[in-house]
Amino acid sequence: MRRATHKTRRDFLGLGLAAAACTLVTTPAFAARLARPVATGPARALSFYNLHTDEKLDITYWRDGQYDRAAWGRINHILRDHYSGDVHVMDLRLIDLVHDLRAHFGNDRPVDIISGYRSPATNRFLRRETTGVAKNSYHMRGMAMDIRFGGTPLPRLHSEALALRRGGVGYYPSSDFVHVDVGPVRRWG
Repeated sequence: MRRATHKTRRDFLGLGLAAAACTLVTTPAFAARLARPVATGPARALSFYNLHTDEKLDITYWRDGQYDRAAWGRINHILRDHYSGDVHVMDLRLIDLVHDLRAHFGNDRPVDIISGYRSPATNRFLRRETTGVAKNSYHMRGMAMDIRFGGTPLPRLHSEALALRRGGVGYYPSSDFVHVDVGPVRRWG
């Protein structure tokens, strides 16, 4: 599998349609949570930088007590499988976890995305080509991201992610990222 370096107009239109579909076609539980007011409080915003696609996104995804459906579609798009271009609905809890980590450090720099969603085919490919890729990875469910924050030392990011106890945390210092997911609480690396 090679990442395509030349994109046609048709590719961009297809990605746009896929992103739009993700905002419209969701599970009933996801749609209910997306539409339901949660609580009042300050807006939640994030900045992302996808290292593989060189895309940036600054977005407010939660305001006035609810998640913004259009913003969610744009987040799903930037976190897509950078090998295949497949877009998947990302778990709301994961984005809130990343938001809370970033807020803890008072870091307003973009979240560097090493990996967001992975299609099953991409996950199988990575398992054959590299080490440390889980057979049933939470990346394939839109429940995991491999990240780092510019200006925040990796050991501090790792420690804070562990302290929050909101899912799995993997530490990959030689690859310069921390894996976070919203599966069961566990740790490795």
